[in-house]
Amino acid sequence: MRSSLTKELMKGLARTGMTTGMDLSRLFRAQQAITSAFNNLNTTEKESSCGEKIHSHGNVGKILIGGVLTVLTFLTIGGNLLLVVSVCFVKKLKQPSNYLIVSLAVADLSIAVAVMPFVSVTDLIGGQWIFGQVFCNVFIAMDVMCCTASIMTLCVISVDRYLGITKPLTYPVRQSGRCMAKIILSVWLLSASITLPPLFGWAQNVNDNRVCLISQDVGYTIYSTAVAFYIPMSVMLMMYYRIYRAAKTSAAKHTIQGFPEAEYESRGVDCVAAALKLQKEVEHCAGFSRLLRTDRKNNSIFKREQKAAATLGIVVGAFSVCWLPFFLLSTARPFICGVECSCVPLWVERFLLWLGYANSLINPFIYAFFNRDLRTTYRNILLCRYRNISRKLSAASMHEALRLSERPDLVIQLERMSTFSFPCVSDDGCQTSAEKNNG
Repeated sequence: MRSSLTKELMKGLARTGMTTGMDLSRLFRAQQAITSAFNNLNTTEKESSCGEKIHSHGNVGKILIGGVLTVLTFLTIGGNLLLVVSVCFVKKLKQPSNYLIVSLAVADLSIAVAVMPFVSVTDLIGGQWIFGQVFCNVFIAMDVMCCTASIMTLCVISVDRYLGITKPLTYPVRQSGRCMAKIILSVWLLSASITLPPLFGWAQNVNDNRVCLISQDVGYTIYSTAVAFYIPMSVMLMMYYRIYRAAKTSAAKHTIQGFPEAEYESRGVDCVAAALKLQKEVEHCAGFSRLLRTDRKNNSIFKREQKAAATLGIVVGAFSVCWLPFFLLSTARPFICGVECSCVPLWVERFLLWLGYANSLINPFIYAFFNRDLRTTYRNILLCRYRNISRKLSAASMHEALRLSERPDLVIQLERMSTFSFPCVSDDGCQTSAEKNNG
């Protein structure tokens, strides 16, 4: 291209020299203008090497992309805002263990408010960054900090659930509002620390008039992805495995040691007969009562362990599906494309990014699905029934506790016994039965 421009210039000079005798200064200015145009063309080509992935969408494509991204953004805002309002304004939900869930919702809400709209506009116009170089660094810092805070809060929640299950006696003592506040502050400070290196010269973001991309420096990429994803994910998987093992061990021990039907009947009859003859047999009835109470307590712990394992399993599974592909791509990109820009197709990069953002959408609904109090609160708030929500939750909890305190299988077995066997649950009951039988 340069040679053709030079030839044209020489021809023009020759014609000018033969015909008009134009001033040499004007010829030099013309040559400089052509050289400048050529340099600008070269610069544009260089810029397009990072911006070659920019695409133009038709009207139908813009409508579809804009509609989907808008729905995702507003659903994320609505779900997380509902969770924050539920915990902050319902007295029964103001517990230290729920502070972590509020922190998670705030991080996800920040992603939806401060990050998703700008990504949506950028994707809608084909991937070109139009918000300026200065705001590019601010945007990348917000994106990295909020996403990292969301991921690390999920990690801390998994540790919190594990300690609550494995150390039920000592954990409530250490679980205080001040302790949770310190943990949440540490999570956010660590998340913010990942955004500092590009702002202070360690690794510069890819930032021009067409592209806004996080730094592709190899060292920074390994550091940021490890702290923001790989380490938290490893901790979450470890906690889930330990909770699963605890639930499995509890299930092996929790065979209610059967109390077969024949044993129930014989024990009930023997208990009544012994109460009629020997007062000492009353102690056996009391022991049977204590056994039932212990069994109910073990059953409650077992159900809690199972529920925690199921909840954490779904949380870890959803987290892995949403974020693992994106971070694998982010880790491999500097080694494949170099540190100047991204060579990944735009649709692949954006799809994996929005898949990660979708984790912020589903988090509040996962916890509500496994938490009866949150479900009840959501329903009352959406139906505009704001009054007496805490009282309704307390009544529902009491009803659930009474329902779970009874063993349906034991009740059925006991109902098959004679009426003399039921009072043997307590000492007074055995004595009353004996008196009735003597009467």
